[in-house]
Amino acid sequence: MFIPLLALSIIFIISIFRVFLHHPGYRLPPGPKPWPIIGNLFDMKPLMFRYLAEMSEVYGPVTSLWIGSSLSINICNSDLAKQVLKENDQHLANRSRTPAISLLTNHGKELIWADYGNHYIRLRKFCNMELFSPKSVHSLRPIWEDEISIMVKSIFKDCNPERNSVLRDYLREAAFHIITRIVFGTRFANREGELSEQGKELKAILEDEIKHGASLGILDHIPWLSWIPRLQKSELKKHKGRQDRLARTILEQRRTTTDHQQHFIGSILKQQAEYEFGEETILGLIWDMISAGADTSAISVEWAMAEVIKNKNIQKRIQEELNDVIGLNCIITERETSKLSYLQCIVKEVLRLHPPTPLMLPHKANKNVKIGDYDVPRGSTVHINIWAIARSPENWEDPLEFRPERFLEEDVDVKGHDFRVLPFGSGRRVCPGAALGIDMVTSMFGHLLQNFHWSLPQGVKPEEVDMLERPGLVTYMRTPFQAVATPRLPLHLYQMGNMDRTK
Repeated sequence: MFIPLLALSIIFIISIFRVFLHHPGYRLPPGPKPWPIIGNLFDMKPLMFRYLAEMSEVYGPVTSLWIGSSLSINICNSDLAKQVLKENDQHLANRSRTPAISLLTNHGKELIWADYGNHYIRLRKFCNMELFSPKSVHSLRPIWEDEISIMVKSIFKDCNPERNSVLRDYLREAAFHIITRIVFGTRFANREGELSEQGKELKAILEDEIKHGASLGILDHIPWLSWIPRLQKSELKKHKGRQDRLARTILEQRRTTTDHQQHFIGSILKQQAEYEFGEETILGLIWDMISAGADTSAISVEWAMAEVIKNKNIQKRIQEELNDVIGLNCIITERETSKLSYLQCIVKEVLRLHPPTPLMLPHKANKNVKIGDYDVPRGSTVHINIWAIARSPENWEDPLEFRPERFLEEDVDVKGHDFRVLPFGSGRRVCPGAALGIDMVTSMFGHLLQNFHWSLPQGVKPEEVDMLERPGLVTYMRTPFQAVATPRLPLHLYQMGNMDRTK
């Protein structure tokens, strides 16, 4: 048994070696020379988007990289991104899934990791029509305003001139309750913050998901070695089973409960027959919404607060705008948000400079296409480095400077129509929840700046704040940002309920 297996492995090794070095008929983009079997895996760095940006400075705006035995084409240019996401979108809209991701998504039975086809089109239609329509997003606003009010009260309670606030703790807690209430229609904690048993399980699952996502092994990128036993596969199966058991339990509870609250599970169950959703799709859709929304808004607000607190002039200007539009005797609401032009510019600028997902999720070619002067063979993975594109001097003046005023000088769309800034993707795979995400970030950020004046911890200079990213699919700040909060509104406003505070 061992000898035939060894012989088969040698044949595969030779075959892949030939594939790596000889591509008759293809003109591939330039890139570092790969090693047999592992490709460029040992050349890669933890912050992949920074590594690919460095590669583009050496080899050009489109490069080749071998991840194991898979070819990755990497784009660091807005014009080339447009070719991928608009001009060749129909041929590059599939997803590239590792074995681990296939296991966790039932081979793409949900939305985010599904290949482009009838299943994906049906799910996108449901999301656009039922979950993320303007009417649906508007109906969900009381949920995040309530949770943000709880967050503000928590920060107020902890306010102390000698105490530094770790903003991430408050932001993640608020984001967790916002997204779980939006999806499940349930708050998994009391007002004092004590989690229910389901809430504890849900948080543990989300923490494990981050760990699993950060520890994908080399063998995941060498598909023909998938026969080698791996402990990780067993762990991922346990994690998937844990996810599904919790979601099924909550689903059954919602099926037997009549309420009039707006939440995603209610919409899914109501439209299940019309859209022909099977159980795998429902479970996958639930976890798509949770995983996509649990961290991204908190990440954006933390970066925004770091940039604004470092720059006293920006904080002064946004708080002057808040004073002029809203005043000091009531709290920001949806009605005023559209009038806060500088606030909206700050949100756009943070999404440009610090996109929560700096590498767009991988696209996969379903046929041979041409990007720029180079060939993209069928089956190749295409990565778009939106972090590098948004920092390119070809697209922006002083691209590394945090300068919200640039969006006053030019009206720029950040929802996928302007290829210089693509925090939500574009084309067939654009994020359907972009409007919800922007509204949540704007509201959280606006409340923090209206309710408090912020300063750096004593003795910390602006240039000493760690502005590097933590490795991962989404990019938190490497070091949790700390600041000192000082209430700036009449004290009675911090004691009232959310609805009373807006009068």
